[in-house]
Amino acid sequence: MSSCAAVTAPTTGPPLPPSASRLPQTAQLDALLTIIRNKDTPRSDFIFYSDRIIRLLVEEGLNHLPTLPKTVQTPTGMPYDGVSFEGRICGVSILRAGEAMEQGLRECCRSVRIGKILIQRDEETAQPKLFYAKLPEDIADRWVLLLDPMLATGGSALKAIEVLTDHGVKKERILFLNLIASPEGLQNMWTKYPQVRVISAWVDEKLDDKSYIIPGLGDYGDRYYSG
Repeated sequence: MSSCAAVTAPTTGPPLPPSASRLPQTAQLDALLTIIRNKDTPRSDFIFYSDRIIRLLVEEGLNHLPTLPKTVQTPTGMPYDGVSFEGRICGVSILRAGEAMEQGLRECCRSVRIGKILIQRDEETAQPKLFYAKLPEDIADRWVLLLDPMLATGGSALKAIEVLTDHGVKKERILFLNLIASPEGLQNMWTKYPQVRVISAWVDEKLDDKSYIIPGLGDYGDRYYSG
């Protein structure tokens, strides 16, 4: 009689700050991440499997939005007591890598509005600097899904949150979605903005002395857009 070995989920990883959570650490997710981490994965496969993870991540992010009771009538003539989302949402991508996550959000939320923020390192001060921001005019009234695939030190994300709050967005209405985070980046987010919810697909081991995520997957934007 043939037998099949049980597939086990990977370990849960390092402990998280109270503001952070991650996707359920399943064997499927680990397999998808293994593909995109592989330096020999061709660009077409990197995009396809990254998009699968992004879709999972967006769906998990939506689970963290508040809901209100709502009763509807079904085609059988019976009522169904369900829920509806409370308030409107929008996405804001941190350029350029964050744009890769926009399609996954659109696939889950029809006609969702999306803003963009460009942040780069200031060579004189070595600090993140805002170069461009285009946001919905009513963003202060929305729940914001902030999009960036990688959370290393958190410098760009912290600057983006500053931009959002300067435009009237409440900190507790910001959810930051990322594929891979470092423990250091999560701690920096918690220290500066404990009200902001951070949702990661995976949390890696650490940052190296160059502030690269280890084991990481390289430059996400370069691999997604350039191959």
